[in-house]
Amino acid sequence: MSARRPPRPKNLTSMKMLGKQLGAARRAAGLTQSALAELARVDEETIASIEQGRRALKPDLATALDEILQTKGTLPAGVANLPEIDQFPMWAELYMEHEREAIALSWYDNAVVPGLLQTEAYVRAVLRNRVPAYDEDEIETSTAARLKRQEILHRRNPPTLSFIVWEPVLHMRIGEPEVRREQLRHLRSVAELPCVALQFLPLSSPCHAGMDGPFTLLETPDHQHLAYTESQRGSQWVSDADEVSRLARKYAMLRTQALTTQDSGDLLDRLLGEQ
Repeated sequence: MSARRPPRPKNLTSMKMLGKQLGAARRAAGLTQSALAELARVDEETIASIEQGRRALKPDLATALDEILQTKGTLPAGVANLPEIDQFPMWAELYMEHEREAIALSWYDNAVVPGLLQTEAYVRAVLRNRVPAYDEDEIETSTAARLKRQEILHRRNPPTLSFIVWEPVLHMRIGEPEVRREQLRHLRSVAELPCVALQFLPLSSPCHAGMDGPFTLLETPDHQHLAYTESQRGSQWVSDADEVSRLARKYAMLRTQALTTQDSGDLLDRLLGEQ
């Protein structure tokens, strides 16, 4: 397989220029980084990292800072005009950046195995089911990027990872039979990682708190709580505290409705025994 580099954040030079612009506006307003962080309800390190060009300024935070510093739309415009250096849309880059840095991640899926748990063959099978179809170059790029993301499972200080998957996903005939067998074996192996809790919501459950579709909850190193949702019409970042809270409550309910981690492992063992 030809190796392609996974997607990277926005152009670092432009990020540093935008960071300097933020710092200048902050100083002009007579605010310290700590004072601005308090007004924007973020950690001081977040402001410092953005000003130093080490962290991308997100659109929602840019809007909030624009109002606080009265920069008349300059900061949101700067974010919107950062040059793209790869084919991935902004929401995907934002998600992957947060995912790389997350200290905790909770993921519910009812359509496919979560991307962080997919084997290479399964990734390709999923991508080849896309409508409209990807071309082979897009499949190669997306496969490499998805596999690269999985490094967080094995890093020195991995995040706390919780996955809940609706049982029908395990029975879907995506790809050749060996693709499914390999994927089930991989799930059984990943379930043994100390940083991972893997649960399945069984078909027999009379309750289902996840009927509205897949979503992911993230906690950043500065303890921001964010969410990400998917639907047929696209993907969406959720940063509003009330909306994130609603999704967090859904996830908490899903955990009570799903099989325990031990029973979920037993389910995988039974399915593997039937192969």
